[in-house]
Amino acid sequence: MTAASEPKIRVLLADDHAVVRAGIRELLERDPRIEVVAEAQDGEEAWAKIGHAQPDIAVLDIRMPRMNGIELTRRIRKQYPKIGVLILTAYDDDPYVVAVLQAGANGYVLKTASPQELIRAVYDVYEGRSVLDPGVAQKLLTRMASEQPLPALPSLTPREREILTLVAKGYTNKAIAAQLHISDRTVQGHLAHIYEKLQVQNRTEAVMKALSLGWISLDE
Repeated sequence: MTAASEPKIRVLLADDHAVVRAGIRELLERDPRIEVVAEAQDGEEAWAKIGHAQPDIAVLDIRMPRMNGIELTRRIRKQYPKIGVLILTAYDDDPYVVAVLQAGANGYVLKTASPQELIRAVYDVYEGRSVLDPGVAQKLLTRMASEQPLPALPSLTPREREILTLVAKGYTNKAIAAQLHISDRTVQGHLAHIYEKLQVQNRTEAVMKALSLGWISLDE
């Protein structure tokens, strides 16, 4: 069977930067077997398109508006188990890697990868193999081999978990206050405690870390 007669590898591409999507699409479609059948600028749009597009592979960034790549991966794995998920991102932080692999991603590649490495990763996922960027793999192995475990983090209170779950779903502080019948100042105070406990600087980092630790779920 020649490359021209072999079935196309259908790809859905989700990234919140249009220029980046255009570049990735151009790289992928250099291979005659790869066809980008749908694009999305955020997680919700990708989720809305995936059922209609029926891709073989979903190539996703992690940090996207409305729904991040971790939650999108979890949904795809639950409802469309035959679709391969390849994470293509600039982030190699341990919490991101662990969280998205736990969510069911088949591969994790950094945007510093060469065009050949990216295309090879798409083929590997399509053929049922797992893919992990060498640099990411080395970081994880180094962490696992370390004799010093990560310090335990203080757990969140039920109210803090409730607030952070609403943050993860896109609620503003004002909307959270209205939903929980508390003041904006109280919400801000809880968020400050959450940031301190999780050792993070902002809402996105807090959500990602809590998801990776399994402390919150967007299914709640």
